[in-house]
Amino acid sequence: MGNPHATLSVLTGAISVLTLPLAVLATRYSGSYDLLHAGFAIPVGAVLGWLALSFARSGRRRAELTLGRAGGLRAARVGRLLGLAGLWLAGAGLIALGVYGVLEYIASTD
Repeated sequence: MGNPHATLSVLTGAISVLTLPLAVLATRYSGSYDLLHAGFAIPVGAVLGWLALSFARSGRRRAELTLGRAGGLRAARVGRLLGLAGLWLAGAGLIALGVYGVLEYIASTD
């Protein structure tokens, strides 16, 4: 039987959490991209986090409907936590990008 949505929630949640740090790491070793370009990974991480939450919800629902025979309840919980962490990282990146934009604006008006 199985519960593929629970497994997908863990996978997409883990990718969501890793998206922004890997984008920052990639800019560190690239000669043509700077740290500001890592901001393009923010919506990717947010969408993956949202998908992880959606898959976790579906996986939890399937586990409950089959009275636990499908399994995956623990994986759905982990996927939910990873999805939330990915959304949190995307939000933190968005706030950092916003603060940077405000500081650049203030510096340019002086």
